[in-house]
Amino acid sequence: MRLLLIEDNPRLRELLTESVHRAGWRIDAFGTAQDGREAIATTPFELLLIDLGLPDGDGLDLIREARRNGVQTPILALTARAAIDERIAGLDAGADDYLVKPFNHGEFLARCRALLRRAPDTAPVVLSAGHLRFDPARGVLSCNDDEIALTRRERAIVEVLMRDVGRVTPKGRLEHALSEFGDELSTNALDLAMSRLRKKLDGFAAGASIETIRGIGYLLREIGE
Repeated sequence: MRLLLIEDNPRLRELLTESVHRAGWRIDAFGTAQDGREAIATTPFELLLIDLGLPDGDGLDLIREARRNGVQTPILALTARAAIDERIAGLDAGADDYLVKPFNHGEFLARCRALLRRAPDTAPVVLSAGHLRFDPARGVLSCNDDEIALTRRERAIVEVLMRDVGRVTPKGRLEHALSEFGDELSTNALDLAMSRLRKKLDGFAAGASIETIRGIGYLLREIGE
């Protein structure tokens, strides 16, 4: 899962980024409407978190623009505007939910999970391959009901491979899944993360294996009984 946060308060932006990372999701965070606008236009996200009080424009205008451009990604509006008419305006502009500052970070993550479950035209809520089950909204991978502890990068790899199960996933796509804006990947970051993930899966009767397709990428293949 990849989220976009547009919030001009540096401290809140940092705290929300930490919360999202702890939930096992990736996040790109910006402080202006223009940076957010460019990110929406160039990168697919599963959830948009938009502050309404931005230094270079109203977040409501950004939400309306996204909807006019056909963006169907769920949007959670973040704002200090608590009046009922302000909340109505946010929902009418195209937001799917509204969270008034200050808010509890547990509630913030719960609302994110709810919106991710309602995301349109996505893969099934729980992905499966062999005996593996992955819940993208919760970032949880399990095998025969035993949870497998993963790092954030390992979760990103699992999600992409399980959406492509039985098909070769290009290396570049996996590298993109590991990256975030401003996050430089080392040349062997994918190889290291893949190696650690394989070792973890070896400890379970996963019923699936990750194969290297030299010069192309990786394949998650289900193993027959």
